[in-house]
Amino acid sequence: MFDTSRRRLLQAMGVGGAATVAGCAGSAPVEEDPTQTETNSPGPAQTDVQSVAADPTDVPDPIDRDEPKTHQVTLEVEELTAEVEPDVTYKFLTFDGQVPGPMIRVRQGDTVELTVDNLPDNMMPHNVDLHAVYGTGGGAVATTAAPGEQNKMKFQAKYPGSFIYHCAVPRLDYHISAGMFGMIVVEPKGGLPEVDREFYLGQHELYTDKDTGKKGHHKHNMDAMVDENPDYVLFNGGKYAWAAANEGPMTAEVGETVRVFMVCGGPNVSSNFHPIGNVWSRAYRDGGLPEDGDFEGYAERNIQTMKVPPGSCMIGEMEMEVPERIKLVDHALSRVRHKGLLAEIDVEGETNEAVYDPDFGGTSQDGPMY
Repeated sequence: MFDTSRRRLLQAMGVGGAATVAGCAGSAPVEEDPTQTETNSPGPAQTDVQSVAADPTDVPDPIDRDEPKTHQVTLEVEELTAEVEPDVTYKFLTFDGQVPGPMIRVRQGDTVELTVDNLPDNMMPHNVDLHAVYGTGGGAVATTAAPGEQNKMKFQAKYPGSFIYHCAVPRLDYHISAGMFGMIVVEPKGGLPEVDREFYLGQHELYTDKDTGKKGHHKHNMDAMVDENPDYVLFNGGKYAWAAANEGPMTAEVGETVRVFMVCGGPNVSSNFHPIGNVWSRAYRDGGLPEDGDFEGYAERNIQTMKVPPGSCMIGEMEMEVPERIKLVDHALSRVRHKGLLAEIDVEGETNEAVYDPDFGGTSQDGPMY
């Protein structure tokens, strides 16, 4: 079985005789060097879409059933040129045209029939490795597809939690950096505690051949990636993509409980995930969830900053106590100020001066931060 699957991967990649580690071929990559195949124009490239930023409110409904079921899931691979910020373009590699890829939400014990559809206009082979899968490469071997082809696998979601999925071809670090990652949530059999709203964010880095913010088309910079020196650190594929100054903010109401699912694609930089003006009242480190339904005993309480390593996830909940603007950041704050990492939630509703009184000492000085 393994030998047959291994040959399928190597043939699809065009790699002969290479060893595989976790489903990834270890020899030189076969896709063309992206720095040689993209435009040489000094200005921004023509975009396929304005933005690849996934809508953080586009979250599948919580699971509300007692029996397992089978899901048919297709991840469509699109290689798309879009803006990182105004007049800065980059060729993203995406699942379903968005970063992060769509959230997959299932119940422990469910079966997933998963198809990777590599569109014919693409230039590279792609696949998907899901950390929720028992099997070679997390499914990467079975799902490898050349441009214009599909490949598929079937798996059972055996253990609960939130898990990253990502492309795992030989240049997997480049593919993940360029946007090929997402989250699969496997709810315990008893489900998750009810909340009022849920949001979904993905953090990753871009390594480019131009300085951060320099107008023009930015190509991928392999040397900068090897040195782990990113030009951008982003939520959802865009500079401040879901902040008030861009496509955001997200919104909530005083008195609500909000759950945030965050996946750290990396490929290299850990997140120090912090809600400015709030706290993770319950946090699930590395996306782990209890099988016995004891969420109160399992969750960490009142966590200010949650470490989320590359290739992992977190689930955090917040209580909306007062009207405010919550800034979701990586508390390595130079990434916020200089490299584009910020999302915001506007909380609307009645003030509660017993909890927070911004005018206690006079006129409050609300204004831009970062």
